[in-house]
Amino acid sequence: MLKAPCYIVSDTHIGVASPDIERSFVGFLRGLAGEAASLVINGDLFDFWFEWKTVIPRKSFRALAALADVKESGVEVLWVAGNHDCWGGDVLREDVGVSYIAGPWEGTIAGWKTRIEHGDGLREKEDRGYRMIRPIMRNKLAIRAFRMLHPDWASHLAHGSSNASRTYRAIDEGRGLRNLAAAQLTKSKELDLLVYGHSHVPALERIEGAGIFANAGSWLDAPTFLLLTDESIELLEWDGSAKGKCLNSINR
Repeated sequence: MLKAPCYIVSDTHIGVASPDIERSFVGFLRGLAGEAASLVINGDLFDFWFEWKTVIPRKSFRALAALADVKESGVEVLWVAGNHDCWGGDVLREDVGVSYIAGPWEGTIAGWKTRIEHGDGLREKEDRGYRMIRPIMRNKLAIRAFRMLHPDWASHLAHGSSNASRTYRAIDEGRGLRNLAAAQLTKSKELDLLVYGHSHVPALERIEGAGIFANAGSWLDAPTFLLLTDESIELLEWDGSAKGKCLNSINR
């Protein structure tokens, strides 16, 4: 269970995001103290994340420090892994203090029965190629072999191979994930809210006869986020304040 107000963000891709984008996101995190009860990172906070025994990617430290401060201020932080940051471990869980999971999260947020999932690999045709390599990427032996590479070499290799997916806004403008969400919400009547990321397309829609589909969009493209309270869910644009500019809102 997560308490409200609950903020949800996704797809910041720090590491390739410009310094201005990184600073805006860090500013957003610093503004959550005293405003948020919980925060959800719905995948791909970093364009590349990997933990060696004593090394982490250099460009992550400002965001990690801000996240640690958010956690210490009393905000519960849940991180649902995406396809770019699925190799999290002790640094995130123990040093930063977030709840990090590789897979979907289901629970209650302020009375809303909610499922949160990054969304990679879900589309039947478009994601077929990725589904073939995902088991290799997450295989323990493959991860161990990658850890044996020098971090500079490994980081260069990872950034080069991920260029297509990080610069990508879904060709279908998010319709694939939206249709999957509509089908799942129609089938699972107990769900009030289904949240995806990954497509880089912000969304907030009540599915007819079912629950609500939402996507926080991509901070890499525009500083949008979701805010869930007891009364409503809002799609907001960061304007220097955690309250943000409302783009869309749906009441319970």
